[in-house]
Amino acid sequence: MNRPMNPMNIQTQRNLLREYPDKEGIERERERMGKGGKSHGDSEVEQNMAAWLTGINTLKIQPFELPALGPYDVRIRMKAVGICGSDVHYLKTLRCADFIVKEPMVIGHECAGIIEEVGSDVKSLVPGDRVALEPGISCWRCDRCKDGSYNLCPEMKFFATPPIHGSLANQVVHPADLCFKLPDNVTLEEGAMCEPLSVGIHACRRANVGPETTALIMGAGPIGLVTLLSARAFGAPRVVIVDVDDYRLSVAKQLGADEIVKVSTNMQDIPEEVVQIHKAMGRGVDVTFDCAGFNKTMSTALSATRAGGKVCLIGMGHGEMTPLITHRFGFSQKEVEEAFETSARGGDAIK
Repeated sequence: MNRPMNPMNIQTQRNLLREYPDKEGIERERERMGKGGKSHGDSEVEQNMAAWLTGINTLKIQPFELPALGPYDVRIRMKAVGICGSDVHYLKTLRCADFIVKEPMVIGHECAGIIEEVGSDVKSLVPGDRVALEPGISCWRCDRCKDGSYNLCPEMKFFATPPIHGSLANQVVHPADLCFKLPDNVTLEEGAMCEPLSVGIHACRRANVGPETTALIMGAGPIGLVTLLSARAFGAPRVVIVDVDDYRLSVAKQLGADEIVKVSTNMQDIPEEVVQIHKAMGRGVDVTFDCAGFNKTMSTALSATRAGGKVCLIGMGHGEMTPLITHRFGFSQKEVEEAFETSARGGDAIK
């Protein structure tokens, strides 16, 4: 994101002009914001609060002590924090993939807010700036970081990923280099959606989506929808999205999907649904994005994508995927015959 050099963004200036029409009033407000949002007459120090995950299905709003502000850090007042699927996993099971919550943790990582204080050596941001936060802090020293793949850093410290606390709080302290100024036409809520949107953008980059790439998206949840938006922005001429839910499909249609296909959760319906998908696409499927992570969606993706096409897996799927091997038989006369009969019959048989 670009980082304009103006000392305060235009919207903030407009707000200040409405509240403080005189020049001295604006300067007083700038000074107040620079001291963390408290006026000189305030003697009471605000206690920072956060949403702590303390057990399965248990969230508590409790005090959250911030670390000291380093020279290259900023303190941000959170204004919008989204709820991600990983947050729900932690709430329901205290784990997400191999990450396990072993002690109380502040949750949340999709976030945007307003700068309240900057470290002594921060030059790119000033109090009052509206920013979206990159939730991952990489080491910048390992081979992955040096080759530009900082998202794969083995030392990554990511908001709300044990043992790192998240951002669902009144305020957080974060490196200034990982806070990105929002344009004036982007709201703070939209700024909080930059993190999930980046997933769709990264997927389209990896799949080399362009003006000649048709795209099929499995799943019309949040990640499926941002992948739809990204594919459109990358110039995909035709995008088809499938889901089991009518409402989500209607949202996908409103957001620009050319066609929607409602599917079931039954494996035996895959052949018929692939026919529907091909009809909806009107030509071959160049790239399929599996944004659901189920055995059936993976099987459908592999079946629907043209020869030489690409299948891109996005997000967290099941720990064990078995999209192809659906039946097993021993090496005997009877079982070999049964295996061929099962394969010829089709239905829920893939391999």
